[in-house]
Amino acid sequence: MDDLQLRKATGNDSEFAYRVKKAAFRQYVEAVWGWNEDEQRQLHAGRFSAQDFRIVNVGGVDVGIMAVVADPDCLKLNQLFILPEHQSKGIGGACMSLLIDEAHRLNLPVRLGVLKVNPRALAFYKRLGFTQTGETETHILMQRP
Repeated sequence: MDDLQLRKATGNDSEFAYRVKKAAFRQYVEAVWGWNEDEQRQLHAGRFSAQDFRIVNVGGVDVGIMAVVADPDCLKLNQLFILPEHQSKGIGGACMSLLIDEAHRLNLPVRLGVLKVNPRALAFYKRLGFTQTGETETHILMQRP
C-alpha cells in the first residue's frame, strides 16, 4: 500500500486516537467489561502518554492508530485500530508489515494480546504468522518471531 504512512502522534492527536478506539473496539470492551466512558477516557489518557502512538494515514486521510511499546526483548503491539469505514482494505495488514519489518531490523519478536471475544482479530494475526504463546482470562497472547 504505497500511500500508507505512519506518523508519530502528538498531543493534538489524542482525541482522534480515542475516537478511533471507541469506533473500532467498543463492542469488544462492552462484551468483556462493559463500557464506562469516564473509565475508558482515563485509560486512554494514561496509555496515550506512556506508549508510542502512531497515526495511520492513507492518501492524506487519518484512518487509524497503532500503539507500540519497545521492550528490550520484543516490540509489543498494544493497539491497532482502523476506523470501521476503512477496515477490510488491507490497511491493518500493511501496518503490521511495517511493524514486523521494524522488529526484524531490531532482531526482536512482535508480541500482542487479542481479546478472546474478537475472533476476527485472532484470525487476522494468525494469517500474519502469529502463534499463541499463552492466555489470560480475557486475552490470547501471541507472538511472531
